[in-house]
Amino acid sequence: MMGSDCQKYFVLKKQRGLITDGFFARVRHPNYLGEMMLYGAFAYVSNDTGSWAILGLIWSGVFLPYMLRKEARMSRHAGWAAYRARTGMLIPCFTAKQ
Repeated sequence: MMGSDCQKYFVLKKQRGLITDGFFARVRHPNYLGEMMLYGAFAYVSNDTGSWAILGLIWSGVFLPYMLRKEARMSRHAGWAAYRARTGMLIPCFTAKQ
């Protein structure tokens, strides 16, 4: 999460637009993926189904709407369609040509 935050900060400081390399080369939302993995690990360790239920509500009620809004904003940038075709929203895509 911190790595993709740093990449985003330094790249956008120099130029605006899509970031399509580094952490963002295979997945469009590495920050959300990292957070979901972290919170998922906590739920797994807690061994409580209530934890998974709460996470499911947060992931679908908070994270997903934010990701969809971000995708709508980013779709205005040149190259979005190609970038979207070769990356996964949350699951890294290794089959598409880079």
